[in-house]
Amino acid sequence: MTIIEFNQILDFAVEREKEAVDFYKQLQNEAKFTAHKEMLAELEAMEMGHIVVIESIRQKGVDPQDIQKSPNLKISEYLTRELDAEELSYQNILIKAMKREENSFKLYTEMSLKFPDQEISTLFRRLAADEAKHKLHFEKLYDDFIQSGN
Repeated sequence: MTIIEFNQILDFAVEREKEAVDFYKQLQNEAKFTAHKEMLAELEAMEMGHIVVIESIRQKGVDPQDIQKSPNLKISEYLTRELDAEELSYQNILIKAMKREENSFKLYTEMSLKFPDQEISTLFRRLAADEAKHKLHFEKLYDDFIQSGN
C-alpha cells in the first residue's frame, strides 16, 4: 500500500466521521428536550473523538494487534421498525446511533474483504473494529433502557 492510498482511506474514514458529527449536530437542533440535546452533544463529541483516533492511525500506522474484538449483541440487527422521523425520543436516538454504527461497521468490513493488499485490509478491519465497539456502547445503553422499563 502506498502512503497515498493509506491517506485516501483515512480521508474517507474522516469524512464519514464528519458526516456523523453533522448528523448529531442536526439532531440537536431538532431535539425538544434538554436531556436529549445533551446526549446528542455527547454523541457528537464521541464522533469527533473518532476523528482523533483516525488521525492517530495516520501518524502511527495500524498494527493487526491493535484490532480489538467486540461482542455483538445484535440488537440493531433485530430492530426493523421504521422510526418516526419527528419523534426524537431517547430510544429513537439510540436506535439511530446503533444503526449508524452498524452501517459503518458493515461498510468497513466489506472494504476489508475487497482489497487483497494485507495492509489495506488490516486498516479497514481496524476501522470496522472501532465501529463495532461504538455500536456495542449504544446497544448496551439501549438494553439498559429497555430493561429499566423505560
